[in-house]
Amino acid sequence: MFVEVEKDVDIYVHDIDPGPGSKPVFFVHGWPLNHKMFEYQFNILPEYGFRCISMDIRGNGHSDKPWGGYTYNRLADDIAKVLGALQIENATLLGFSVGGAISIRYMTRYGGRHFSKLVLVDAVSPSFVKNTQSPYGVSKEQADALTHSMYINRPKFLQDVSLMFFNRNLGPDMLDWFVGLGLESASYALIKILQAAANEDVTKDLAQINVPTAIFHGVHDQLIPFQSGQLTQKQIKGSQLYPLNNSGHGAMIEQAEDFNKALIQFLQS
Repeated sequence: MFVEVEKDVDIYVHDIDPGPGSKPVFFVHGWPLNHKMFEYQFNILPEYGFRCISMDIRGNGHSDKPWGGYTYNRLADDIAKVLGALQIENATLLGFSVGGAISIRYMTRYGGRHFSKLVLVDAVSPSFVKNTQSPYGVSKEQADALTHSMYINRPKFLQDVSLMFFNRNLGPDMLDWFVGLGLESASYALIKILQAAANEDVTKDLAQINVPTAIFHGVHDQLIPFQSGQLTQKQIKGSQLYPLNNSGHGAMIEQAEDFNKALIQFLQS
């Protein structure tokens, strides 16, 4: 289904509802992917009574691909529009990577409306580019170089990112799948979302979150260091950190069984 979030911008929503009494979980994907990245959760969670809802962030997947609107605030507004259209209440918000940063911004911008729990997975938090309050990110020069690479050879760039995404070799088929998801996005959308990640941070948002929060982070994450997950956990009151010891940034895929088990326990608690 599609939800109009502003004039001429429709957002694709994937909704797997196992039936009456199911508990909703709303997934926000990361860069440069789309809702299909969650297939290893969508295969399992409905069996445990969880309704799995995911949207393709504008510019990605099946959603419309406008030229503008890729700030954290606008992407959080898109989430709010989708939730209102679906009339979702008492749900869990799950954000991965940049989707984690957007989810954090949603929680503060909208006071956590519609959600009673938060899950952050390898989230871009507190920041992507290192600063005095969040010293574990990349340098501004590195972030600019990443963006520049997309102007030159996007397929090669996505291939390079795929090699950094996982902690171990999952084979060429998995890497090709990853690159394929990235190629479904508009190139300019990926550039603008990466620029947003480089220029924004959610440091000031973290202390405002007041729902039960689980933070999952790959110990070997090469893109968002594990120390960033530790710092995020310290700044969200009462949150719990779940280290994924055999994973890099793609923990939901490469350590799916362990992740799903811990996630279900948190959702049922």
